[in-house]
Amino acid sequence: MKSFDKRQEGFERKFAHDAELEFKATARRNKLLGMWAAEKLGLSDDEAAAYAKTVVVADLQEPGDEDVFRKIRSDFDANKIDQSDHQIRREMEDMMAKAVEQIENEKEIR
Repeated sequence: MKSFDKRQEGFERKFAHDAELEFKATARRNKLLGMWAAEKLGLSDDEAAAYAKTVVVADLQEPGDEDVFRKIRSDFDANKIDQSDHQIRREMEDMMAKAVEQIENEKEIR
């Protein structure tokens, strides 16, 4: 039984670690996405940082990425920024890959 308990504890630790990594990567992705959108919106550096925070907070409305997508889409529409849904979703994917890479690089430095 000890072997089974140790295996179970190992799986639980890995699950917790993976969940934490996913949370960090998503938050980082949202910040990067917010900075990208802020540039498209023509915001200053201070405004861009504040806007990026609103994108991060938007992700807390519901599970998944649709709340973030809707935030960016509505802000672009309100400001007449010409970006298709596909372009926004592609940027979300690219920023997620970049966020994961940044986090992995940070782990290597430690």
